[in-house]
Amino acid sequence: MSKYFDDSASSAEIFLRHTLNRRELLLRGTAGIIAFAIPLGAHARPTLDEAIRSFTGGAEVRTGRVKFEISPLVENGNAVPVSVDVESPMTAVDHVRRIALFNEKNPQADVAIFHLSARAGRARIATRIRLATSQVVVAAAEMSDGSFWMSKASVIVTLAACIEDVSKS
Repeated sequence: MSKYFDDSASSAEIFLRHTLNRRELLLRGTAGIIAFAIPLGAHARPTLDEAIRSFTGGAEVRTGRVKFEISPLVENGNAVPVSVDVESPMTAVDHVRRIALFNEKNPQADVAIFHLSARAGRARIATRIRLATSQVVVAAAEMSDGSFWMSKASVIVTLAACIEDVSKS
């Protein structure tokens, strides 16, 4: 016979067997709070400026040297073609280390980060990205001398993509 399903035990006796003492209650309550608190912090979306600052490590970002091509009016946000070209001789001494794409309103602020070296030959990337809605998109480049350059573009999206709202989960 199981200690939980004893036919001769009254409902009060069964209840008392299953109650928690103060220590168990505190431990389980604390574990529950931690379990719910950790995922909530993980879903916090950084702002566009915070995402760029994270990429640059807080360094100054200058405008120029980055040619960012994206259509100003996009019919479908599910596959938006973009290309980024950075002015650089791509030598061992002077080359582009990274090119990053950021957005203002998607669930994730950093869309992509591409790592390059002098052996790439050209500092050019082309890809397709998803855009949740009309927003500002930024292309930033890190040079081998530690400087950062960027270009911004405003994009109007008529059919949105990735419209989940992570902040409310």
